Amino acid sequence: MARKPNFNMERQERDKAKAAKKAAKLDAKIAKKEDDRASGPDRAAETDATGKGSE
Repeated sequence: MARKPNFNMERQERDKAKAAKKAAKLDAKIAKKEDDRASGPDRAAETDATGKGSE
């Protein structure tokens, strides 16, 4: 005999997994943004110097 489906519990599990994945993506995005912000002025100076030199 097949098991009786528990649709509500299955939906909750899917939603929980989706929320965890979304939170992990957001954490990675925030970490990358902070990383870029920390090294931002150095990179901007390098691109300005190379951009002006190529003209």
